[in-house]
Amino acid sequence: MVADVPADIAAPTPRRAWFGLAVLMLPVLLVSMDVSVLYLAMPRLTHHLHPSGTEALWILDIYGFLLAGLLITMGNLGDRIGRRLLLLGGAAVFGVGSVIAAFAVDPTMLIAARALMGIGGATLLPSSLSLISTMFPNPAARARAIGVWTAAFAGGAAVGPIVGGVLLQHFWWGSVFLVNFPVLVILLAVGPFLLPEHRVTTDAPFDVVGVVLSMAGILPTVYAIKHAAVDGPDLIALITGVVGVAFLIVFVRYEQRAAHPLLDLTLLRSNRFAVAIGSSLIGMMSLAALSYLSSIYLQSVTGREPLDAALLGIPMAVTVFVFSLSAARITEKVGARTGFIAALGAAAVGNLLLLGIGVDGGVWAYMLGSAIAGVGYGIAFSLVSDVAVSSVPPERAGAATGISETSFELGNALGLALLGALASLVFQRGTGPSGEHFDGTLDEVLSAAGDDAGLVHAARASFVDGVHIAVGVGGGLLVLMAIVVAVVLPRNR
Repeated sequence: MVADVPADIAAPTPRRAWFGLAVLMLPVLLVSMDVSVLYLAMPRLTHHLHPSGTEALWILDIYGFLLAGLLITMGNLGDRIGRRLLLLGGAAVFGVGSVIAAFAVDPTMLIAARALMGIGGATLLPSSLSLISTMFPNPAARARAIGVWTAAFAGGAAVGPIVGGVLLQHFWWGSVFLVNFPVLVILLAVGPFLLPEHRVTTDAPFDVVGVVLSMAGILPTVYAIKHAAVDGPDLIALITGVVGVAFLIVFVRYEQRAAHPLLDLTLLRSNRFAVAIGSSLIGMMSLAALSYLSSIYLQSVTGREPLDAALLGIPMAVTVFVFSLSAARITEKVGARTGFIAALGAAAVGNLLLLGIGVDGGVWAYMLGSAIAGVGYGIAFSLVSDVAVSSVPPERAGAATGISETSFELGNALGLALLGALASLVFQRGTGPSGEHFDGTLDEVLSAAGDDAGLVHAARASFVDGVHIAVGVGGGLLVLMAIVVAVVLPRNR
């Protein structure tokens, strides 16, 4: 006997849902673009606002701190007050923050605006992804929709530097923020008509203590990781890291006893969900290190302008986009287990191909390796999002996606801190023609070297050695994660 299939799952997906998906892509593109576009704007922004070194770091980091710290909270809040309401409210906050940032007259004003954008951004990702579970009850259609969502997120991160380069070439630095405003106006105008509302009907109290403990744990931990990546593992990184980890331990223990927890730890008992979180964490670690180090390599080692360096990243952007869209069809044929293994393996091969880059050549290795890695990342990240949504009942989708998006943010921070710091350590232990070690960043050493061709070549060679070690470790971690998937997940589909 064949079991009856629920009518909403068996029914074809209405056209309205696909139009709604197109609307959901708008905030996803903006959130992902905003992370990468600011790096290009910093030199011109610094020239006009004159931030101190500490203020410059806060301009860059406050957005990511609040994004990472609030994702779990916002995912749960959307389940309760309404995902569409939270999405549109967050878009308004993001838009206001963007306008303030565009016309900021001093570093403090810009930091405050970036903080507003981080709060708004934290509502957009879990709300948009969890709305997909409501709009697409059919598993196959939902998987394809999540592929589109992932492609938009990855595409925004890749296109961000290109858009930023074009804007900065023709307009003032604030244009990289102001471009968000018309897109958000479109979202606020059409979202109420095309997006359904979904909220959980419950009398259970909201876990306010869990919110406080989660932020008290996540924010210092992320700060410590980022601080260690920039300034090395000093006392500040150690103290904030210990405080953050201590609060995270208290948070986990409290959630285990809470009657209505913010974080449903039982989700991690699912092998599929745990594998998805592990894959996103390791995948983002390797991707963050690859993107950050290759950007420095293309500009400071090969001597390219920022826009030219961004254009060399197009092959990777294309493969991530295409294979995010194709992930649903691939995993329908081979299953999630084989899909994860193949995706992680392709990302590992791509990272290891970067061992072919050098001071006097090897850009081909970057383009080929990053394109192959993009195949793996596109499939893996679509699978992660699909598993996060499909592993829980629709009423818990916001909470589950909050956890998965937090793992992406933590993976990004860990990649920059751990693998970035490893590359920096290898670089600084290199030696110049006179046997001296390098002190500071590659750009600082090159600036001090002046016309000393021997010192310049030695510094660049030492940096390339650091990149080789970092991407080698990243590739190795991806292989280990693929082995974990092969052992943990069953062979059946």
